[in-house]
Amino acid sequence: METDISAEVGVGSELRVSCDREVFVSRLAVVSRAVSTRSTVQVLAGIRLVAGVGELELAATDMELSLRTTVPATVASEGSVVVPGKLLSDLARLLPPGEVALEVQEASLNVTSGSYASRLHTYAAEDFPRLPPSDLSLTTLAAAPLLETIDRVSRSASRDESRPVLTGILVRFEGSALTMAATDSYRLSMKETALPQPGPDLEAIIPARALAELQRIAVGAETVDLGVLENHVVFHADGVWLTTRRIDGQFPNVKQLIPDAFEIQLKLPRSELLEVVRRAAVMAQRNAPLRLRFAEGELTVSAQSQDVGETRETIPAPYAGEPIEIGFNADFLREGLESVPTDDIELKLINPLRPGLLTAEGEAFWYLIMPIRLAG
Repeated sequence: METDISAEVGVGSELRVSCDREVFVSRLAVVSRAVSTRSTVQVLAGIRLVAGVGELELAATDMELSLRTTVPATVASEGSVVVPGKLLSDLARLLPPGEVALEVQEASLNVTSGSYASRLHTYAAEDFPRLPPSDLSLTTLAAAPLLETIDRVSRSASRDESRPVLTGILVRFEGSALTMAATDSYRLSMKETALPQPGPDLEAIIPARALAELQRIAVGAETVDLGVLENHVVFHADGVWLTTRRIDGQFPNVKQLIPDAFEIQLKLPRSELLEVVRRAAVMAQRNAPLRLRFAEGELTVSAQSQDVGETRETIPAPYAGEPIEIGFNADFLREGLESVPTDDIELKLINPLRPGLLTAEGEAFWYLIMPIRLAG
């Protein structure tokens, strides 16, 4: 962790190393997720290899997200090279077990393993972007509550890149309290989490994709290190450095979006309702709404899609009053129910044209979902 892995490397040096094929493949799989697949800048499709003292560093970036890690290696000659990322990853997975040797000669990388040998054309190492530094002040956080909060909230982030702010997750640390929120304008997730130790001074919109990568690399880790730069956020877990840009813009005031009062508040068995919703969702195709009809003592969930079919299922519900029917997107409702781990869930409604809220007793988690106007 003390090594500055953004330091200048020996551009043009003749890299020559050998390492264990299995470790090399597993580390390549990590960094390859940051390789750009859409950029017209050729070098962003590459993985940079840097041979240092006793290790081979792997790095990739698409200019929004970068991933860096190291592989223990026998280094005969230090140096650096950028190799086409997909080609190197695909090739490494197919190499025979044992040791793999990498050697740069002129503008090529020679790869040998057992009786296998190949030569890969490379990109100019000096064209690879300078990555943000990692020699910065880091705050160590417990991994479990951080990753759970990401998991509970991230599904509400938008995938529509025309509204960049909504593709991110609002992350706010206040002392030992962590708040995350995400919305795609159709549903909203917010969770407040108590941490065992104070976090850094940070409020930022972090790309949901970056936090999803953090979940992958930190699986099984006990801690995650977090550092803050002016335009970037840096994470370190399980020997991997993840750097992501911060999204500029104004995130919606999520607390103002959640209504203060509701006309209907019901406690329902979460698992039973989730299974009913999953079955009904099979028939809610082509954007057909899932219909929830509340009548005295029962809830009926139904869906109908033209040329597909229809379904209807009724379960007991502690409802009293005039019948009311409200429509929701089937996937959004299912994901909301999946976000709450408790046995019972609280469903709060105002009327068929106002959003509904899913929460649970003792849970500082809120899932707001917009209704679909029902015809007829």
